Amino acid sequence: MSHILIKHAHTLPRAEAKTLAQNVADKMKEEFSFEYNWQGDTLNFKRSGVQGTISVTDTEVAVEAKLGLLLSALKPKVESEINRFLKENFG
Repeated sequence: MSHILIKHAHTLPRAEAKTLAQNVADKMKEEFSFEYNWQGDTLNFKRSGVQGTISVTDTEVAVEAKLGLLLSALKPKVESEINRFLKENFG
């Protein structure tokens, strides 16, 4: 099992940062059949082969994911996509 942890600083209001995280969750659900739920400022997501969280604070967004055996080979691509999204949306 591979583990991904990416932290990205932001200067957005927390509510706006949570809205962006919600938009990501909606896209993941639509494109990849992810299930998700919010617990406070943490969005928990999962589907077969991957589970993780997107945590939002006043200054940072943290994405943590555990990839199953089959998706472990795609870890570099997944990390690249997460970093691209964070830079585009959170500055």
